[in-house]
Amino acid sequence: MKPPAIRPFKSKSPRAKPVDREGQEQAALMREIELRYPEVFELIYHVPNGGHRVKAVAAKLKAQGVKAGIPDLVLPMARGGYFGLYIEFKATVEPAPVSSSQQACIRRLNDQGYLAVVCQGHFDAMECLRAYLALPKTEVAA
Repeated sequence: MKPPAIRPFKSKSPRAKPVDREGQEQAALMREIELRYPEVFELIYHVPNGGHRVKAVAAKLKAQGVKAGIPDLVLPMARGGYFGLYIEFKATVEPAPVSSSQQACIRRLNDQGYLAVVCQGHFDAMECLRAYLALPKTEVAA
């Protein structure tokens, strides 16, 4: 019987940790909203649908209602005839493409009377928010 061939140990080159540019930019956006529009900051929230999770946790969250394609930020303030604002946030540098589930969700939200948009980066999102807040408050007729 022939002994198994011994291969020399070959170390793997270390991979750089991926940089969460989208998360960093979105955090900067939230900080600016907190400083400029504290009343908006009290209401706007992030929907943590993305990210890598262990399969068991992903299955548990899906059973609890997590859905693919839901935009990242939700502002439940009615303006300009809309019921609220949804923002799908993409990084300025190396932005991820808008997925088909995100496009479909944005379409469904717009069909339901929300303003749902895709913003590329902190500054684009801030401009969108400023324009939305400049709209008159949506009045509910009794």
